Amino acid sequence: MSSVFSFNQSVIDEFRAGGGKVGGPFEGGDLLLLTTTGARSGVERTTPLGYVRHGGLLMVVGSNLGAPRHPDWYHNLLAHPVVRVEIGTEQYEAVAVPAEGERRDRLFAHVVNAEPGYGAYQEKTTRILPVVVLERAAADAGAVAPAPVRTLADKLLEVHVWLRAQLRHVREETDAHFAARAAHQGPGEPPAPGLGLQIRQHCLAFCQSLEFHHVSEDRHMFPAMKAHHPHLAGAFARLRAEHRTVARIQEELSTLLADVAGADPERFRAELERMSAELTAHLDYEEETLLPLLAGVPFPPVP
Repeated sequence: MSSVFSFNQSVIDEFRAGGGKVGGPFEGGDLLLLTTTGARSGVERTTPLGYVRHGGLLMVVGSNLGAPRHPDWYHNLLAHPVVRVEIGTEQYEAVAVPAEGERRDRLFAHVVNAEPGYGAYQEKTTRILPVVVLERAAADAGAVAPAPVRTLADKLLEVHVWLRAQLRHVREETDAHFAARAAHQGPGEPPAPGLGLQIRQHCLAFCQSLEFHHVSEDRHMFPAMKAHHPHLAGAFARLRAEHRTVARIQEELSTLLADVAGADPERFRAELERMSAELTAHLDYEEETLLPLLAGVPFPPVP
């Protein structure tokens, strides 16, 4: 284990020192660094991985060299879907979404066509090698390029744009799930549309990021701002109360999405819309209250 860690660290160091280029067995190959958060430890772990592109998709495979168990990084991203990707000199956050069913098989066929070694790894084991799509977080905001972040107001708005995009993902994927069920004809159960993990990963990404965002506000931002703006004490109290409400909604949302396969479509959609409306209203109020106050605070902070 220590030798594997030492080898990986040497590759990581060479990758970063050489702007994404490494020698040895990886020379000339497509290599990225994937940083995940430990499922149990909560500690960040960086792993060098080969990648394959297909259209606009960036994919990594949990081959583990054909070993009988999934690699640790795969278990980590199931618990914490938001990951950091480094390619060349570029670095960005992404949501890791394992492909399922027919989509996984189709993507894996493309992977094997591009890199036949993955087919050999699959032949060595009875487990299905996971194909993970790394969805760039910044792209969720839409086709418009993100505005430059110069103030704390810009940063807050950037986070909110990303959170809204993740919530939109959950709603769109849920609609796709029910549309696939409704389109099924003939006897037997409808085919699984392959969106279970996709919905789960975006829901987790949204909920975990929102929780981190709110804890940071409650512990750091709000006390500092209240000291400079005591007349807004009532607004900060309301925001904290809304954070508690949002935490409850997050739990309800996770429970609801866990039962998507057997849920009644109308009831499910109604509950999801109610939760989405409450979460969106909270983000709107936070922007209305905080953005004017944060517009003059530089970000990153100036010493």
